[in-house]
Amino acid sequence: MNDILVGILNGINSVIQNYGWSMIVFTLLIKLLIMPLDYKSRKSMRRMTNLQPEMMKLQKKYANDKEKLNQKTAELYRREGVSPMSGCLPMMVSMVILYIMFAAMRTVANTQLASQTLELLTTGVQTNESWLWIKNIWMPDSPFNAVMADTTNLRMIPADIWARTFAALSADKVSALAALGIDASTISGDTVFAALQTLPQYVEETKLWATMPHLNLIIANLSIYANNNGWFILPLLAAVTQYLMTLSQPQPAATDPNNPQASTGKFMKYFFPLFSLWICSSQNAMFSLYWVVSNIFAWVQSVVMNKIFEDKEKKEQQAIGEGSLK
Repeated sequence: MNDILVGILNGINSVIQNYGWSMIVFTLLIKLLIMPLDYKSRKSMRRMTNLQPEMMKLQKKYANDKEKLNQKTAELYRREGVSPMSGCLPMMVSMVILYIMFAAMRTVANTQLASQTLELLTTGVQTNESWLWIKNIWMPDSPFNAVMADTTNLRMIPADIWARTFAALSADKVSALAALGIDASTISGDTVFAALQTLPQYVEETKLWATMPHLNLIIANLSIYANNNGWFILPLLAAVTQYLMTLSQPQPAATDPNNPQASTGKFMKYFFPLFSLWICSSQNAMFSLYWVVSNIFAWVQSVVMNKIFEDKEKKEQQAIGEGSLK
């Protein structure tokens, strides 16, 4: 499945000729594919949310009789035609698809970054994949990252991708790497980074422009590069869109503000945006672009689906009201 998604992403790029725009198309394609599953899951979650007031009444009435509570809860589910598990399977399938999609993206990104870096070592020139303000989409959108890969990014590339990238090199490039002490058995993120230190152009391109002062809230100093790769726009957009998406999700009804569900929901509302900011600040810009586009799609989808559900519920209530009058 991973190879299939990698092939689809590369196929889209063969037409569009830019991985940034290809990533947007790829993300929308996958989201459209799993939309029916999302709809079914959200519908079930909404129906369960609407039953929360009734559930709270039962919990209060049968607080000291767990067996009776379970019986009445089961009767409520049967009467309303819902199941607590009905929304789980579609959600699980969606998560599996998105996980495989993430693995495919990571494979493409690691392969491209390895190819870029070996090109720099063997030819002295690195061909960057740019997108709008980002100079190299295979590096993070951040002034704290250079356009060229550093040791952290190179170490994240698995050994099998280094091996495949090396095996695809021409004979003259293999010879050039051999002169630097790199062959099929020794190639790794560490050996490649060590070789990069011998290139004057790499040292020049990765010069620091400034170092932010040390703050108690920051674990380490943040180095701004003269030839930085971006302006931290995608990580910030990831946090904002994650917050919007969180607001659009169905929230469990809870009349008691000290209810654990209410406390957890409030915590998650702020945790996920901060988590998005953190992870997108360290991952390549293509991953951050996926995160932003995915969040925007999910937010719009939630707004539209919530409107559909609300309209449907209003019509059902009107029909019930009209029926009672007759």
